[in-house]
Amino acid sequence: MTGMASRQFRWPLPVLAMLLLWLPMVAMAQTRAWLEQDSIAAGDAVTLHIETDEGAPDYAPLNADFALSAQSSNRQVQWSNGGVQQRNLYTVALTPRRTGTLQVPSLQVGSARTLPLVLQVSDAVVATPQSNATAFIETEVDDPTPYVQQSVGVVVRLYFASQLASGELVLDTPSGASLQRVGEDRSDVRQVNGRRYNVVERRFLLIPERSGALRLPGARFTGRSAGGFFDDFFGNGGDGRMNAVGAERTLQVQAQPAQAVQPWLPLHSLQLRYTTAPSSARTGEAATVMVEAIANGATRAQFTDLPVPDLGDAAQVFAEPAQYEETFNGSTPRLKITRRYSIVPRQVGSLRVPGPRVAWWNVDSGSAQQASLPDLELAVAAGRAGAPVAQPIDTDAALPEDAAPSVASSLAPTAAGTRPWPWMAAAAGLAVLWLLTLAWGWRRGRHAVDHARPVPRPGVVAPATSSRASVAELRRAIDGEGFDQVEALLCSMAGVERLEQVIERLADPAQRQTLQALQQARWGGMGDVSVLRSRLRESFRDGPHWSGASGAVDTGLPPLYPPRQP
Repeated sequence: MTGMASRQFRWPLPVLAMLLLWLPMVAMAQTRAWLEQDSIAAGDAVTLHIETDEGAPDYAPLNADFALSAQSSNRQVQWSNGGVQQRNLYTVALTPRRTGTLQVPSLQVGSARTLPLVLQVSDAVVATPQSNATAFIETEVDDPTPYVQQSVGVVVRLYFASQLASGELVLDTPSGASLQRVGEDRSDVRQVNGRRYNVVERRFLLIPERSGALRLPGARFTGRSAGGFFDDFFGNGGDGRMNAVGAERTLQVQAQPAQAVQPWLPLHSLQLRYTTAPSSARTGEAATVMVEAIANGATRAQFTDLPVPDLGDAAQVFAEPAQYEETFNGSTPRLKITRRYSIVPRQVGSLRVPGPRVAWWNVDSGSAQQASLPDLELAVAAGRAGAPVAQPIDTDAALPEDAAPSVASSLAPTAAGTRPWPWMAAAAGLAVLWLLTLAWGWRRGRHAVDHARPVPRPGVVAPATSSRASVAELRRAIDGEGFDQVEALLCSMAGVERLEQVIERLADPAQRQTLQALQQARWGGMGDVSVLRSRLRESFRDGPHWSGASGAVDTGLPPLYPPRQP
């Protein structure tokens, strides 16, 4: 009987010893979570601690009711019962998104889970300038009763009396609207009720997407103060935390009026003006017109481009891309648009340039309005290039009625049944022969001049005479004159008669290419006038770059008395 008893209790003793060693390890490896506080005010943050020997926790379930920040982790290693035990401590700051009783959900930590926790969130106490608080927030709205798709300026100002070591200012996007931060923060120092505050001003653009009540939540600030001697001495330092919550705002968004014009452009005001408005022009030369618009309550994405005038066959219009400048006028967004037009008349006479017109909706008076500028009357004269300008032919007035159809058919052969291909081929052949003859004579003359031209000394550049144009005159001509004036000044500066000779004398390849493009634009109608003017400004910003001067001016013609051949 005794032997049987001893056999029954032989194995439980080792098992009991193993259990005694394993139980402390289980207690050490337990995963647990706790809150630093179980009740806070809205806008404040609470720290969640998680202790475990598993991996990092999954914080995703917390995003539904909390904003997460200041995440950190700490690893601790210690000896216990003859073995090494490792513990990880994870912390995260939770800022509630709403008030009431909130539950911190169970979180997955490796193969373990934490227990759910309960947090009481009370309504925040909104500090005001009269409360003499350490920190408070002001929110200014541009228009409390905006229209749908109207740009509303929102300015949030954070006042804090202590120096900040760190901080975060947040304004949540309301439901039914878009919110965009604009520009950089502005800093200032102000006295409020006899107390000195540092002020940080942040600007936003709010665009309602539907009509009705729009709730704009109060801005929130959480941070830590850097502290100071007086704060520590008087015991005002605490743990350094600094929180502030702004008051909520409710906007009443109005629907788009049925009588509103399209495209829909709700603004506080819109002014147009001419910054450059010529009264005369010349055929084949660009006349510059510049228009400026100032829109209060608009952004660049919202405002359409200034219209391009339609002049039909009377002139060509080259519109440069508009230039935008976005600023704030108090809490109202302000947009400045500048656009430049180059108008090239095609015929002599009077040219009417229609003034720009922009339809918009006045949000202050609730009425449709139109901003406009008067039409421009340009007296167009013949171009100074010397080439005759083709005038439109009134065949009905010039010829008898029975002869008019024959003349019209000769001017527009495609309308008649016959096509004068033989005459066109003959004219083309004569033009080719004339060009070949001219090229042969030019090459022969160049060859003769090269033999008769003295060799210049190296490094010697021909001095400019006192009657030649200056670099300042050339810059003024490029900015506001016609291309023929630019050509005349360049020829004067080079002491030559033709633009081809100017190109030969230039040492800068970029300047030569620009003048070749100028020739194509003037005589071939190729290229954009505004782009060409920009190239001229860039290439000749510091004047022409001349190469070494030759002893005689090349006129492009063979000499009257060619040198005798040896």
